[in-house]
Amino acid sequence: MKTFKIAIGSDHAGFKYKEAIKAMLLAEGHTVWDFGTYSSESCDYPDFIRPTAEAVVRGEYERGIVLGGSGNGEAIVANKVKGVRCGLCWTEQIAIWNRSHNDGNVLSLGERTVTEAEALKIVKVWLATEFEGGRHIARIKKIE
Repeated sequence: MKTFKIAIGSDHAGFKYKEAIKAMLLAEGHTVWDFGTYSSESCDYPDFIRPTAEAVVRGEYERGIVLGGSGNGEAIVANKVKGVRCGLCWTEQIAIWNRSHNDGNVLSLGERTVTEAEALKIVKVWLATEFEGGRHIARIKKIE
């Protein structure tokens, strides 16, 4: 499997899964930078999600992963950064489509919506899936 430089960030509601995903990624040989949060103490998710997304757009990291309770707010914040194509994924199939059809560069997960085992599988399949190409993504990138 190809290894990536990955930026990761979460709020308090995604902290537990962030730590599990980070451990898995490091064990598989990926380079990971943790943008926080660093505990399950209540915090504001934009403080950690936006810097994660911005690091991907600047090219410092090839992919990004953001987490929260539902993952919805995290995806919204990430997608406000020009050049991010963040998808909220709750199944492996949706993760495949996010990469293969949309060239997703940031993955959003909700700790309250999937089990930890499912989250780890979603991350693995998302990283392993290649973009299929297509005219639609050229139009999306032109908008950026």
